Amino acid sequence: MATPSLIRPDHRLLRRAAFIAALLAITLCIGTVGFVVIEGYGVFDAFYMTLITITTIGYEEIHRLTRAGRIFNSFLICFGVSVIFIAAGAMTQSIIELELQNRYGKRRIKKMIDNLHDHFIVCGFGRVGRNASMELLRLQAPVLVIDQKEDRVERAMHSGMLALEADATRDDTLRAAGIMRAKGLIASLPSDAENLFIILSAKTLNPGLTVVTRASEEEAELKLRRAGADIVFTPYAIVGHRIAQALVKPHLVEFLNIATSDVGPQVTLEQMVLSPKSALASKTFGEIQKRSIVGVILLAIRRAGGQMVFNPSSETMVCAGDYLIAIGEKPGLEKLERLLGGS
Repeated sequence: MATPSLIRPDHRLLRRAAFIAALLAITLCIGTVGFVVIEGYGVFDAFYMTLITITTIGYEEIHRLTRAGRIFNSFLICFGVSVIFIAAGAMTQSIIELELQNRYGKRRIKKMIDNLHDHFIVCGFGRVGRNASMELLRLQAPVLVIDQKEDRVERAMHSGMLALEADATRDDTLRAAGIMRAKGLIASLPSDAENLFIILSAKTLNPGLTVVTRASEEEAELKLRRAGADIVFTPYAIVGHRIAQALVKPHLVEFLNIATSDVGPQVTLEQMVLSPKSALASKTFGEIQKRSIVGVILLAIRRAGGQMVFNPSSETMVCAGDYLIAIGEKPGLEKLERLLGGS
């Protein structure tokens, strides 16, 4: 996904502002030093005389100038006034460019969001939402982040994601995010109440949407499921369980870490759906294994009805709509995916 243009000042505008400030500072320094050396003014009087000269205020001279002082002041007027005009013009140009950048940047982002289909909406770009978004981005899935904090929105956009600075609990925000065309939604706001509100709104707008959330409190898990969440994670319970397993069954934890993350650039765990158009539809698990290449291990079948079959026997029938869970090298997984006719 191409990185959308930010609607904030870019480095070019910041460099321009720094150049203007430096030019004004140099002009003030030249004038101050000139009046101190030529007319013997004090530093403050010399600075004040320079300031009223380059800004064309029109006050009278602090002290009567000598001929040499007036010659110097004439050059300072020409140079200083030119600098002021350049600074005013540059600042005006910057403001106009920023306004145009905001207007067209927002319009461009809206157009990109309107073109999204089967994308994933991440509500909240905190620690949970950020890691979930980065994993989706790594899997080359289209991601749209919604957060109310400006710095988080900019961070998401810098990472290559589309982002909206808005309140994810509002229906109009979800509609603007293309909730009707989305494939899934992650509710990762810090409050269970806010996540509950998002889930109710999302499921009302798109009942077929897959919704995943996290529960800060274990008592909230049942409420979130009743609201329509398909999967609810309780981080404290999960972490506590894994910590205990790491002490008692360290090799099992090591395998789970390997199975749920990329092992280098080649080995990964994937799910693949069996398409009705595939030649392997309504075949046995053993027949599918014969067609698989070396380096792929089929671990389980998730039935279309929701039943999970672990370590299926070779006589187990696999039907269209079933998901196969496999681990192996990416080329082998891609070949198996093509045979199954789904992703």
